[in-house]
Amino acid sequence: MAAPPVLVTRPGKRGDVLSDAIASAGWPVERITVMRLETLAETPDMRSAMLDIDHFQRVLVISPAAAEWLVEAMDRYWPQFPVGLAYYAVGAATAAILHEHLGVRVHLPAAEAGEDTSEALLGLASLQSLQDQRVLLVAGEGGRRLLAETLVARGARLTRLAVYRRCTLEPSPAIKRRLARGDFQALVVSSGEILEHLARWCGNAALNQPLIVSSARLTTLADKLGFRAPVVALGATPAALTAAVATACDSEDADVDQDDL
Repeated sequence: MAAPPVLVTRPGKRGDVLSDAIASAGWPVERITVMRLETLAETPDMRSAMLDIDHFQRVLVISPAAAEWLVEAMDRYWPQFPVGLAYYAVGAATAAILHEHLGVRVHLPAAEAGEDTSEALLGLASLQSLQDQRVLLVAGEGGRRLLAETLVARGARLTRLAVYRRCTLEPSPAIKRRLARGDFQALVVSSGEILEHLARWCGNAALNQPLIVSSARLTTLADKLGFRAPVVALGATPAALTAAVATACDSEDADVDQDDL
C-alpha cells in the first residue's frame, strides 16, 4: 500500500517548486489548491506611486506576488530604473525576484532572527528611525497591519499599495476526506489565512498529524486552532520546509494512531 502523501498548500508556481523539493527528498506529495492569487486592476494611486517612485527613500515588498507586480510595473514606467532606492523584502524568494529582474540589493530580515516575518524585518537597524521618509509598501489586499502601522509609528510617510488579492477556495472532496481522516504524513502551510481556512475540515486525527509551518507566529495560530504537532521550519524556503518535513516524518512520534476515527 502506498504511503500517504505530504500535503502542500502553497499556491501557484512557488507551490510547484516546493512540491518538487519535497518529492526530490523522497516523500510522496499531493498539492492542495485552496488559494488563488488575483492581480488587481491598476488604480490612479498605483500609477501615481509608480511615476513618483524615485521620490521614495525605501520600498518594502511583502511577497513574491507583490515583487512580480512591482517588476512588471517598473518595466512599464521606467525604461531606466531609478537609483538610490533602498529595497526590503520579508523573505528570500521575494528578494530573489527583485534582485534578478531589477538588479538591486535587497535588505532581508537578519539571519539571527531565525525566520522571515514582518516582525523580523522590522528589527533591521535601518528601519528603526524613519522620520519624514517616504516609504512605499507593496503588498496584497487585506492581511496583517503590523508592518504598515509600525512604519508609520516610526515616522514614515507611508504609501501602501494593495496590488493583488488572495481568494480562498473550497478543497476538493478527496482532500476533504484526507483532512477529515488525517490521511497524510504531514501538512505544509506557510500562510495563516490558509491554515485558518483548512482547519474547518481537519478532523481529530489530522490535528494530531505533523503540521509544518514557516514561523513561530504560525505555531501560535496552529495551537489556537487545535493542531497538536506543529513543527517550525527555519524559514519559508523550499529547502527549509523540506528539512522540516524530513524531521517530522522521520520522527518516531510522527505516526499517529487513528483508531479514534
